[in-house]
Amino acid sequence: MSRFRHQMKRDVPGLNLASLPDLIFTVLFFFMIVTHMRDVNPKVRYEVPQGTELSKTANKGGLVYIFIGKPVDAQGQVVSDETRIQLNDRYVSVDQLAQEIAHERNQMSESDRQHMVVSIRADRDTEMGIINDVKQALRKAGALNINYSATSSHNPQKHN
Repeated sequence: MSRFRHQMKRDVPGLNLASLPDLIFTVLFFFMIVTHMRDVNPKVRYEVPQGTELSKTANKGGLVYIFIGKPVDAQGQVVSDETRIQLNDRYVSVDQLAQEIAHERNQMSESDRQHMVVSIRADRDTEMGIINDVKQALRKAGALNINYSATSSHNPQKHN
């Protein structure tokens, strides 16, 4: 007989999880920093048209969004075939648009009022008459700085 016994069963050492919370918080902070949060949730479906002369706007203050497209429900399914106009988070008609823009302008700070930009995000199949009516209503409201959203790629983006 020998003096040393050989153990047949060896235990696996435990995994050190001391740095796991640090890693989780680092990943969480990373995603919080790089994630873009939406200001407005579209209630209409629109397919952004393609453009050739595009430029990116840097103005974040005083930005008002107008979405033009088919209305959708909470699951993103198209509800009807009529074209609807959405100003920020609510539906408006062309007749109400001028006074709603004035209301949005009154809620802004003085510096944002001077640099207010109206961003129109219309579906590529929207009739030009509706977009012209929206432009006329914006002109009546004194909102003369308008930009249009478009994509430069050959694959248009679909949004809910």
